[in-house]
Amino acid sequence: MAQESGGDESGRLGSGPKGSGKVREGKSVGSPTPPPSSRSGLASPGAYLTSLAASVAQLYVSQGKRRGGRSRPDESLPERRAALPGPWGPGLQRLRKVGSASGTMLLRAAWRRAAVAVTAAPGPKLAAPTRGLRLRVGDHAPQSAVPADTAAAPEAGPVLRPLYMDVQATTPLDPRVLDAMLPYLVNYYGNPHSRTHAYGWESEAAMERARQQVASLIGADSREIIFTSGATESNNIAIKELEAAIQPDTSLVSVMTVNNEIGVKQPIAEIGRICSSRKVYFHTDAAQAVGKIPLDVNDMKIDLMSISGHKIYGPKGVGAIYIRRRPRVRVEALQSGGGQERGMRSGTVPTPLVVGLGAACEVAQQEMEYDHKRISKLAERLIQNIMKSLPDVVMNGDPEHHYPGCINLSFAYVEGESLLMALKDVALSSGSACTSASLEPSYVLRAIGTDEDLAHSSIRFGIGRFTTEEEVDYTVEKCIQHVKRLREMSPLWEMVQDGIDLKSIKWTQH
Repeated sequence: MAQESGGDESGRLGSGPKGSGKVREGKSVGSPTPPPSSRSGLASPGAYLTSLAASVAQLYVSQGKRRGGRSRPDESLPERRAALPGPWGPGLQRLRKVGSASGTMLLRAAWRRAAVAVTAAPGPKLAAPTRGLRLRVGDHAPQSAVPADTAAAPEAGPVLRPLYMDVQATTPLDPRVLDAMLPYLVNYYGNPHSRTHAYGWESEAAMERARQQVASLIGADSREIIFTSGATESNNIAIKELEAAIQPDTSLVSVMTVNNEIGVKQPIAEIGRICSSRKVYFHTDAAQAVGKIPLDVNDMKIDLMSISGHKIYGPKGVGAIYIRRRPRVRVEALQSGGGQERGMRSGTVPTPLVVGLGAACEVAQQEMEYDHKRISKLAERLIQNIMKSLPDVVMNGDPEHHYPGCINLSFAYVEGESLLMALKDVALSSGSACTSASLEPSYVLRAIGTDEDLAHSSIRFGIGRFTTEEEVDYTVEKCIQHVKRLREMSPLWEMVQDGIDLKSIKWTQH
């Protein structure tokens, strides 16, 4: 982070002499006092930097007042490369409340200065804040950052969290999304359906802006967006109505845009045209596709679409359903109540969550092309490095019509669950989190004709917006290491090495 932000490493904040840390009117904001040490080492950099960001924001306000003006709101989201890790949320919000690009620059300067201060502080040395790090987490203890290659903690100490490579299950909250949500969790807490006072008006305006952000991402009208608790509820609303509309001469079409296990993309536009020509409703579950590949509900003739917040770096517990207005698709509400969301989804809309969903959609729309190119590069790196080092590895799904961030590989002669247990320092999965309670091989892999033994040996690798090259390389290295080790223990692998065709063997059951 410190290297990416660039600029003067001294991080000078004031207008006094360089390195003096002094500003006009005799106020000092020089190098911050290092955080106190404790039995467990330095205090959490996150907590330390948050307080520093608050003082920077206060300085910016005082400078603005002395200039006789007020800070201009920064309407644009910060550049993705300047996105800050989770502990920065509160401090970032203070600066965003102050506003302007100058606030962002001050925050970057604060980051650099704090990194230098933490490094120079007495006591046990802690790695400078960086992206792609893992965290030592103790019970009820502050989190402290450690490099990913740090040796395992002592038994009595905190544990080392694994790298996260399971973004199809859920994505981390983008710091910019948290930044957008915070005011509506603390200050603007009105019910968006209260029409008689400013608290309600503020929340309603935020809710409608979020609705427009979601609509803009998929090329829809904001009046066609209904907020729900997530894609599962959206699917139920859509399918319940579609089932009720089935007549002897009609059919129901509901297709997943991008499969969550193997990443295959369906020909949504072609399916939409066929359905439209036959006057059949077309629903798609786009939870794994929205914000990752271009979608336009009008061009693709989509009548209903399910969207999930936590799949696009937004908050959990919120989603949306697109329902076409012309020609109108009529749906029946799943629950009765106050008639909110045009009577289709009663219940108070959670303003902070829908604001987060809207912000996540806006960020995704701005960065979709960049994210896709970067994720494609990382995916190619992972696949090539594994396959050139290991024989008998099969990539499941269509290699051409495929979303690169979802990679499903089968490692022949290795039990998938055993490999997952061996890769305990990398968070992976063997399939969908929605069906993780089942020990049966993936029904998706079986449906595409995968043999049962290969279906049992599959691992899903998820690459997302915040995945780094170092994390991909580490995952590849550990994967190769453990596959080789497990194969050496496998009698099936030994038989294959001896030239025996396993399919020719007639196994007996005892």
